[in-house]
Amino acid sequence: MAHVAEWKKEEVNELKGLIDSAEVVGIVNLLNIPARQLQEMRKTLAGKATIRLSKINLMKLALEDCDAEKANITGLSDFMEGQPALVCTDMNPFRLYKILEDSKTSAPAKAGATAPEDIVVPAGDTGFPPGPFLGDLQQIGVPAKIDKGKIVVSKDTVVVEAGEEVSKQVAAALTRMDIKPMEVGMDLKAVYEDGSIFKADVLAIDEEETIADIQTAFTKAFNLSVFTAYPTSQTISTIISTAHTKAYNVAIEAAIPTDKTSDMLIALANAKMLALAGELSSDAIDDEIANKLANVAVAAAPVVEEAEEEEEVEEEEEEDKSEETAALGLGALFG
Repeated sequence: MAHVAEWKKEEVNELKGLIDSAEVVGIVNLLNIPARQLQEMRKTLAGKATIRLSKINLMKLALEDCDAEKANITGLSDFMEGQPALVCTDMNPFRLYKILEDSKTSAPAKAGATAPEDIVVPAGDTGFPPGPFLGDLQQIGVPAKIDKGKIVVSKDTVVVEAGEEVSKQVAAALTRMDIKPMEVGMDLKAVYEDGSIFKADVLAIDEEETIADIQTAFTKAFNLSVFTAYPTSQTISTIISTAHTKAYNVAIEAAIPTDKTSDMLIALANAKMLALAGELSSDAIDDEIANKLANVAVAAAPVVEEAEEEEEVEEEEEEDKSEETAALGLGALFG
């Protein structure tokens, strides 16, 4: 049996200790990350997560040793590529992914690097005076010309398609134009939590879209609960208020007197009485009714005058009135 160096045993034990103590364990790729930026990332994650870089075979051994306590964690071994490292934390996997993505920075394209997406040289003034750089742009397929003493790119041009390798000429031209198409940072490949492994594409969610979806779902559930009169702590007040309004309207429509409806019923009856009296001749009504009719007519006059003024405004601003009516309709729908 081959002798195993003592330092390797100690390293595996330390890695196992880190893995066992964390709720969430991830695999990140640190390939091509400058040492200075890596140190900044470590500071960002200080107190939140621990990053441990080690030999691939030692990390795999540590994962195997942890498999008894953390079922299926050995599956993380399939995501070790580039320069892999362990990240151990108690943070939610989605939060960990977001922190790592937010910590990424733009960087110049290096010769031989693979473009993560189409690299575009935008149209417009490059700021460079006429000179050899014009030929450099044309050699990499960028339509450039001299205009008003400056080198100008005629249209947006894709110089490297996603997945293709960046040539030395393209890298040099992009650097001169201060175009930084690459992202440098920890690339989270997969995360283990409670027996499950989540790949990066699962963790990459749109927060705003997700929040909007949750709000929409809540609104639909709320409306369904109110419509079916299914009481919950969130809807009980609205259900009671809606029931009260319906009961009140039924009582008014059926002329059922209660301490809540009596005043309205009397007012409606009085209005109907005056409307009927207004259809009769003056000889058929007494002085009291006649006085009431007169008071109603006097009170209504300014209203009529105001209505006429509003009618004139409507004729002058018909489009604005239409928009206002639509807005009121929406207000009634969602009020």
